[in-house]
Amino acid sequence: MWIPIQINENSAEPLYHQIETQLRSLIISGTITEGTLLPSIRELAGDLKCSVITVRRVYQDLENEGLLRTRQGTGTFVSHVGDGTMEGYKQDVIRKALESAVDVGLSVHCSEEELTVMFTEIVKNKYGKRE
Repeated sequence: MWIPIQINENSAEPLYHQIETQLRSLIISGTITEGTLLPSIRELAGDLKCSVITVRRVYQDLENEGLLRTRQGTGTFVSHVGDGTMEGYKQDVIRKALESAVDVGLSVHCSEEELTVMFTEIVKNKYGKRE
C-alpha cells in the first residue's frame, strides 16, 4: 500500500515527526481506514528513503496512542478510531496552528485587531462568503 506522506528535507522538524504527524492525520481523517494493513517497517522506510529505526519509532508511537495495532507475523493495522478521538485531535491540531499564527503575529508586533481582521478575511476567503 502506498501512503501519501511528503517529506521536507529542508524542514527543521525532525523526520520522524513529519512522518508521524502525517500518518496520524491520515488515520484520524479516515483517509486510511480501520483494518487497513500498513506497509512493513522496511517497506515504508524504503519508500520514504529513511531509516528503519525512524519508521519503527513512528509505528510504536502511534500504537501507544491506540491508532495502530501490530500482530506478530501478520503486520501493522489501523485500529478503530472513535468519533471523540477524531474531534479531539482535530481541535488540538487547529488550536496549535492558530496559537502558532498568533505567536508569529506577536513577534512582528501585530495588534489583536489586525490579527482578528486577517483571520476573519482568511476564513471568509476559504469558506466563501456565507452570510
